[in-house]
Amino acid sequence: MPDREGMREALAEWRPEIDREIERVLPRDLDADYLAEFFGAAHYEYDEAAIDDALSTPVWDLLDRGGKRWRAVAFLVLADGLGGDPAELLPYATIPEILHNGTIVVDDVEDEATMRRGEEAVHHRYGTDVALNAGNALYFIPLKIISRNPADLDPAARLRIYEMLTYELNRTHLGQGMDIRWHNDDAVDITEDAYMEMCACKTGSLGRIVGRLAAIVTGHDEQVEEALARYMEKVCIAFQIGDDILDVEHTIDADRAGDFGKAFGNDIHEGKKTLMTVHAVAHADPERARRLEGILADPASTEADVLEAIDVIQATDGVDYAREEAYRLSAEARAHLDDVPLSDDARAQMDEFARFVVERDA
Repeated sequence: MPDREGMREALAEWRPEIDREIERVLPRDLDADYLAEFFGAAHYEYDEAAIDDALSTPVWDLLDRGGKRWRAVAFLVLADGLGGDPAELLPYATIPEILHNGTIVVDDVEDEATMRRGEEAVHHRYGTDVALNAGNALYFIPLKIISRNPADLDPAARLRIYEMLTYELNRTHLGQGMDIRWHNDDAVDITEDAYMEMCACKTGSLGRIVGRLAAIVTGHDEQVEEALARYMEKVCIAFQIGDDILDVEHTIDADRAGDFGKAFGNDIHEGKKTLMTVHAVAHADPERARRLEGILADPASTEADVLEAIDVIQATDGVDYAREEAYRLSAEARAHLDDVPLSDDARAQMDEFARFVVERDA
């Protein structure tokens, strides 16, 4: 993966394989045989059509819109580089991808988002009740892969995976809780360290699942597992910062906003607290800092308000500051791979991947 285009090609190459594997876990059409095999025989009678409409249909609507599947691809590259067989381990690659899509369905409800991947957010299209039920189901469905045990892992490895998922998924809810609380607070009075911890929990924990899972299924010890967890955690924080930067840049260039799959000025309209806004409030003059806080707190902010908020961010060099932090995290992430017994090819790919998450333009 010599450059960003190489990374895009790798993601595009793997995506059909990953989607076919997700479809084995959650088919587009849920019939009686699948429901009985996956969830157990009905105690009375399943309503297949109702389950299909409330679970498979909204999930596949979201999946078919796009998404990079980079968590699944990163798992496969790491597992291959650690001596595993990607073909055998492909089912496990769906675990972080399915979990990720569950979190974004629920997050969009909690954030009152209007768009996701260029279309209506799932709760707007299917209703909040359907969205929450489907999103929550995606936290549990991947556990079936562990019980099915396609790689014939020993009981100790399977227990490690269960315990790892319990730990990391609990931490995602700590991060989301912090984010929700800040969203509901008019003031931007959080520290940069608190922001970083929120990202480490909310986004980083899903990444840590990728690294830890790759180590466990390939039979490596806890030292390798933690090194890969730290690599993926920092890559994910860098990715989140990069995502926030793209939201600002695509808002400035309104012609590109639709390419990002979100509404104009999405993060500012939602009152999202980002590294850029935390930095801006801390470094702008008090009057402009209060104005930025006011815009973020206003659910009826206009496009003019959004552009004014971005002016405050730019006046404090917030975008450049955030980008420098993302690059710093990317470098720190790559250093965590120094003592991991990866193949040369996998090491080069993951080194480039840590740069890609910062340098991507969509």
